[in-house]
Amino acid sequence: MKIVDRWRSERLGRDVTLARWGVQGRPVLLFPTAGGDAEEVERFGLVGANEALLAAGKVKLYSCDSVAGKALLSREGSARHQMWLQDQFHRYVRHEVAAAIRADCRTPDIEIWTAGASIGALHSIAAVCRWPDVFARACAMSGTYDIRRFYDARPDEFSDDFWVSSPLHFVPTLAGQHLDVLRTRFILMPSGEGRAEDISESWAMANTLGRMGVPNRVDNWGQDWHHDWVTWRKMLPQVLDEWTR
Repeated sequence: MKIVDRWRSERLGRDVTLARWGVQGRPVLLFPTAGGDAEEVERFGLVGANEALLAAGKVKLYSCDSVAGKALLSREGSARHQMWLQDQFHRYVRHEVAAAIRADCRTPDIEIWTAGASIGALHSIAAVCRWPDVFARACAMSGTYDIRRFYDARPDEFSDDFWVSSPLHFVPTLAGQHLDVLRTRFILMPSGEGRAEDISESWAMANTLGRMGVPNRVDNWGQDWHHDWVTWRKMLPQVLDEWTR
């Protein structure tokens, strides 16, 4: 059963959508790929691939629009505006999406897992690393983490909004209680080595996390698995099944 909620986000300055599948279980927030909307994961079969887990009441799946990704792909405004929007997108996820998920689960402090593929993987890790008191685990599939190349900006034009929202860059700056809590979390990065995959991105992210003592693992699926929904439809239910046993 799918439920779709819509509201006006003051942080993002636009209407947003949150979709939900399932009736009980661990809440899992799925981030779309770069330009996807909240229902992309259903259209490409990722929700259906997890039907057994949904039917068993092990997980509830949620997904929101990829607002920052859409703006970046469409070149909405200036590069600095796109960087600002990425930070605001994360803040919207923390303060609006997480609140909606917790209200739907009728548990005000329930821990949320995240997942995503490609740039969605970046957002899944960013959520855990920025707010480990809310987001507990990430399944970051076929991740792209150094996204500076996607902005039409010189190296000296990257703003604080970008640095604070890019986990590859902000994780090394963490300290104190924030880092202590993050060190109790877990980030999994499964990736293939087939067409359009670049597992070196996952290893770079893993090294950054590892240097800060954040538990993580890269799973190499090999050359038969490509940067494609076929891969992610196989990865996610396998991971969620292991995590909910």
